[in-house]
Amino acid sequence: MPHGPLLLTTLNARYTHSALGLRYLQANMGTLERETRLLEFTIQQRPADIVEQLLRHQPRLIGFGIYIWNSVESERVIALIREVAPEIIIVIGGPEVSYEYQQQRLFQLCDHLITGMADLAFSRLCHALMEGEHPPKIHHATVPTLSEVNLPYHLYSDEDIRQRVIYIEASRGCPFRCEFCLSALDRSAWPFPLPSILNAIDQLWLRGARRFKFVDRTFNLNPETTCSILNFFLERLDSETHLHFELIPDHLPPQLRAVIPRFPPGSLQFEVGIQTFHPPSQQLISRRQENEKSCDNLRWLRQQSHALIHADLIAGLPGEDLDTLAAGFDRLVALGPQQIQLGLLKRLRGTPLPRHTEAFRLRFDPAPPYTILATSTLNFQTLQRIGRFARYRDLIANSNHFHHTRPHIDGDRPFNRFMELSDWLFTETGQTHRINLKRLYHLVYRWFTRHPTPEAGHAALQLDFDHSGLNG
Repeated sequence: MPHGPLLLTTLNARYTHSALGLRYLQANMGTLERETRLLEFTIQQRPADIVEQLLRHQPRLIGFGIYIWNSVESERVIALIREVAPEIIIVIGGPEVSYEYQQQRLFQLCDHLITGMADLAFSRLCHALMEGEHPPKIHHATVPTLSEVNLPYHLYSDEDIRQRVIYIEASRGCPFRCEFCLSALDRSAWPFPLPSILNAIDQLWLRGARRFKFVDRTFNLNPETTCSILNFFLERLDSETHLHFELIPDHLPPQLRAVIPRFPPGSLQFEVGIQTFHPPSQQLISRRQENEKSCDNLRWLRQQSHALIHADLIAGLPGEDLDTLAAGFDRLVALGPQQIQLGLLKRLRGTPLPRHTEAFRLRFDPAPPYTILATSTLNFQTLQRIGRFARYRDLIANSNHFHHTRPHIDGDRPFNRFMELSDWLFTETGQTHRINLKRLYHLVYRWFTRHPTPEAGHAALQLDFDHSGLNG
């Protein structure tokens, strides 16, 4: 076996992302931590270039974090290593290979696979291998007691703090059972010791970190903990502070309503997963959500706070058709979140969602990210249109480049109006990417000439165009 270091690596979706999971592995390596190095790449890099950089360290072992967004690229990288350096031990883990792994080529290529939360299991495996043992190929990690897990936040480098998103988690798991999500497999949500989390954040703050993204599925589940963390930041706020949290939509108790309005504009962003307002679909996928309370909370957040609200909807859920999707979208638009992310359903490995496959004729792309292709109520062509709708909505409505124009595009029936624009844009361009901003302004201008209220729309569009700086 070579005598070089142990490497931890993954391919992030973009450079500004950081691999929190791998930092947990490194922080819990025990006596092997000083021999362990972490290297991060992006899925845009050439596999051969990634392999060259990895092999430059002459590693004994490489551990790969495998996710739905990087599994194809990771497979290419590992296949190249197998050809040019077959002596290196390859260990894989992560959500994409924790379930249904037997049929995956990644499983055939690796020496060892760890399923589940590998915080402590990866260290145990590496110690066994370094001591000359021959452990089995598959290791099913047990859920660790969080008080036993070393926190990894000291492993964020100064470069990470300057240039990457700093991910934090105050808890793991989720008490809900939404069948499209891997959290449906959790027993509950369980917290890290709060003093340890606050101390870790304080140390990052003292080093200059100002942009924090909390990855907790249910950040507002425990109001006391939520308020403690929010108050921690309120005591230190400056103009560079930006915090991102994921909220349960129907849970906004008085304690939170007292704290949230104290944050100034630009400092707070909430991701609110509505997913669907359609009660039959909610019941089918075991999603417990009080729709009226969710609407009241969103309305309150928009009217009484300065937080930026990013709300999520999912298209392609069992039982949802185009009319119910449109009604849910219009309902959400009326509540005024600054951003609405309309995503197509994905079939994540291990979730209970496939139990609906035959009853609702769910058809998914067999390649990652396993996007829904057709259902009994939404055919392939319709879901293709919805996918384009989602992309153009990002470019026009969620980008804030068309702030004054968007209300004139949406009118009194936002889904149908924007679908008309989306269909027209695709007919004109044949593409959903590589449309520069100036061209997009001109396309929207042309669309307005073919639809009602062109004068008001043109005036708003001209205002957005002037503010963009493109007419200079």
